[in-house]
Amino acid sequence: MTTTAPTIDIYAPETYLEAPPHELFAELRRTQPVFWQDIPGQPGYWAVLKHKDVETVARNPNLYSATEGGVVLEDLYGEQLENMRGMLLAMDPPRHNDYRRPMVKRFVPKVMEELEDRIRTITREILDAADGDVDFVQDVTSSLPTRVIGELVGLPEEDWERVHHMAELNTHGQDPDYMPDGDGVNPGSGSMDMAIYGMQHAARWRTQEPKDDLTSYILQTEFGGKLMTDLDFGVFFVQLVTAGQDTTQTMLASGLHTLLLHPEQLAELRADRSKIPGAVEEILRYSNPLHYFRRTATQDTVLNGQAIKAGDKVAMYYTSANRDEDVFTDPQTFDIHRKPNPHLSFGIAQHFCLGVHLARLEGRVFFEELLDTFPSIELNGPAVRTRSNLNNALKKLPIRLTR
Repeated sequence: MTTTAPTIDIYAPETYLEAPPHELFAELRRTQPVFWQDIPGQPGYWAVLKHKDVETVARNPNLYSATEGGVVLEDLYGEQLENMRGMLLAMDPPRHNDYRRPMVKRFVPKVMEELEDRIRTITREILDAADGDVDFVQDVTSSLPTRVIGELVGLPEEDWERVHHMAELNTHGQDPDYMPDGDGVNPGSGSMDMAIYGMQHAARWRTQEPKDDLTSYILQTEFGGKLMTDLDFGVFFVQLVTAGQDTTQTMLASGLHTLLLHPEQLAELRADRSKIPGAVEEILRYSNPLHYFRRTATQDTVLNGQAIKAGDKVAMYYTSANRDEDVFTDPQTFDIHRKPNPHLSFGIAQHFCLGVHLARLEGRVFFEELLDTFPSIELNGPAVRTRSNLNNALKKLPIRLTR
């Protein structure tokens, strides 16, 4: 195996504290597009940095397994690994197909469009409570996905903040501000508490009349020929809520930050709201919410000339693929007019994001309402990034909002 140069470390969470290492990724795409990265104390991994190679890995789930070792770089064992395997994002075919196919019906564009009025109302209520100097991450963007998912799943309103807190612990396990007693290494630290809550939620549901919400649909639907147990639902619940919370919050906060750093393009959106959907896509490309997902090679193979052995970890780096010079013109430039924009922030192939239409709807409605509500939006201090090699997120964004 190739050894990592001492100056190159794309694993360490600290590497991403100031900003993603885009110049380093660009150099590696030219020189070592399938790059070996060591991990302290455990086996390292192959970082897949080119757009076409990420696609190749994603489109071959039997060769590059999501189930074998899970989807994070750090090795998981025992119950922790089994719980991850119960999530849709870590299932391989045919099990993945058995679980995804019934869920797609609840996330098609027509069903999501029916949520627009409710999402707009929630957004207006959130913005009505925001004024002056705010932390845009915690005071504004965190509330929208929490409330939307809470209503969609049918969670009691009094539990929304608790569930939001568990989702943050689940996605910010490498950041001491969120996990002061954590090890600073493993993400997903809050997943067990969330799974237990999900099990309790399913048990409560069984004592009540079914409603027209996602919980009722899931618990009354057969997956792979059988109904979910409370335990099955609890594990499934972790991804359902965490994915809907974290990535949307990141998209909204990073999106505003990026637009404020490109004021001429923000002015274009103020003048023409029809450009917002294109801006949302470019935000997702330029400031993608997740840096990577992992796979595990199930047999010896070769990827872009690099030999990979059975059992090796393989990481699809969306942060690099989304700026691949072979796919995107002037990829380091933010451009709301970019067309086509084949970014990989929602994944591709079998694991293409189930909530893609909901995320795009939330992004469009949020920015429409934000620009309608506040004629002046200004940075009021430096943005602070989350310490994470997985989540490409802001944890603080000081903003001055003026009506």
